[in-house]
Amino acid sequence: MQIIRETEALREAVTALRADGGRVAMVPTMGALHAGHMALVAEGRRRAAHVVASIFVNPKQFAPTEDLSTYPRREAGDARMLEDEGCAILWAPDVAAMYPDGFATNISVAGVSEGLDGAARPGHFDGVATVVVKLFNQVRPDVALFGEKDYQQLCVIRRLVRDLDLAIEIVGVPTQRDADGLALSSRNAYLSDEERKAARALPRSLGEAAQAMIEGGDVAEVLDRARTRLAAAGFDPIDYVTLSDAESLAPLATLDRPARLLAAARMGRTRLIDNLPVLSA
Repeated sequence: MQIIRETEALREAVTALRADGGRVAMVPTMGALHAGHMALVAEGRRRAAHVVASIFVNPKQFAPTEDLSTYPRREAGDARMLEDEGCAILWAPDVAAMYPDGFATNISVAGVSEGLDGAARPGHFDGVATVVVKLFNQVRPDVALFGEKDYQQLCVIRRLVRDLDLAIEIVGVPTQRDADGLALSSRNAYLSDEERKAARALPRSLGEAAQAMIEGGDVAEVLDRARTRLAAAGFDPIDYVTLSDAESLAPLATLDRPARLLAAARMGRTRLIDNLPVLSA
């Protein structure tokens, strides 16, 4: 596996990969890799001849009060994991390479980015959209893979690609979970043992809520019960627990179409997000 840090070298390496006529898949990450990321790489290998992964902790998607400075960074270990999974290139630029002096462009995706995490983290999805367009232009993949755990991010990227006529297939890969049900996340490392035990209430509450809705339960009442259970488990604050249209993320009062049940809440200093698909009976 090649580790590349300069844009021109990346373009030359990707051109060489394409010499055999094979498709190129991309897995954008911020590092601190785990089995969820490896599932993205594995799916990329199923869909393309070559996989390019990126590691870039993007400052533009962190608010001043968020964990940019403490976000876990372990490139050497991440590189070994990617190589073992069959990745061809690790694109690992620094901030100066991605945002050189004078950088003045911002990409914003209206609508789908505005509620949920968009409301809780103003500017976050502008940062995501801007860096993803840069990564796509640098690598020029045929297919790009994103985890469904960050479901709103996936919706933003799908809308971005559709609106800008980018010839890239966007694939959402189902959320990978630990044995206790907690969605795999780099930020799970922040949880203490006791917080980790308490945090299991998040996937359990969502699972119970989804089943209750499928069985015909009133959506507002089911959501209220889920919030109460999360609060009882120690989550504080609870940013949202909501049922949304699976594509537009518009809030739903009834389960009458493909939907997504989404939640975000803080356990101690760790903000956790999770979601489940919910289909009407």
